[in-house]
Amino acid sequence: MEQRHPDGRTVVVSGGTDGMGRGIVLARLGRGDTVVVIGSGEAKGAALMADAALLGAAGRCHFVQVDLSSIAAVERVVEVIAREHPVVDALVLCANRLNRTRRESPEGLESTFSLYYLSRYLLGHGLRFQLDSADNPVIMNFAAPGLKVGSVKFDDLQAERRYGILRVQAQCGRANDLLGRNFLQSPSSRARYVLYHPGFTATRGGVAHLRQPARGIITVLGRVAARSVDQAIAPMVELIDRPPAERLTAIDRGKPVDLSLRTFDPDNARRLAEVSRSLVLTRYGPTQLLPEPGEPGEPGSAGGVH
Repeated sequence: MEQRHPDGRTVVVSGGTDGMGRGIVLARLGRGDTVVVIGSGEAKGAALMADAALLGAAGRCHFVQVDLSSIAAVERVVEVIAREHPVVDALVLCANRLNRTRRESPEGLESTFSLYYLSRYLLGHGLRFQLDSADNPVIMNFAAPGLKVGSVKFDDLQAERRYGILRVQAQCGRANDLLGRNFLQSPSSRARYVLYHPGFTATRGGVAHLRQPARGIITVLGRVAARSVDQAIAPMVELIDRPPAERLTAIDRGKPVDLSLRTFDPDNARRLAEVSRSLVLTRYGPTQLLPEPGEPGEPGSAGGVH
């Protein structure tokens, strides 16, 4: 079990071996935190651990290799974290992947939906007890609040009738807006929830596997609009030390987002939470990742701050 440094925090980062997630991992290690890194790539995990060792932080960096598009994998990693780290001060959600063609998770769900949205829903609720054990917990969801492109297609949530890489990415961005709203309406922990859009960021991820026009669009944006990872993550690194007072905050490239936008519709947020719970129970079965019936965070419960 983790021995917490008196001045350090325990931070969990999904998608922490690349891009912005990796930047946050190294920044927080540099501040003396213990960081649990979740990623699917063995080589990237080994490279991150080597960099942690150069910082003198090898003993505070813990890499867990799993593919979070699987509900079973999310359950396993939550069990590991709960056993080894009873207190989680910050949960940082960055995991995402661009799939040129439609793929399915082991549970038969569309892979982008399962990774970019559902794993974030499950990790936020699944670590509720560890977050509640922290003094001032925060969940940070790197998505795209403030953008209005795309919508949640409840009649084709798994993109079975129509699949496009940009379409499913946009849908999941809007799903994460609703996820944040639902944490405001029915929180399962005391954690403050922050939705953060860093803008277009220059990361290590390549675009060679993408088809046109997506590859060309992303390449051009990278040349003219991308900020460095350090610039993009700086506000969020600081918010781990000082979470907002508000239960839900949305930030788009440094500016607050109006939570009355239709992308945060409370009825749609409640509906998506209900659908998400049903999908997990139908495709996977009962799991501690979901709040118990009647527990705050359960769709339809009173929620409330506790």
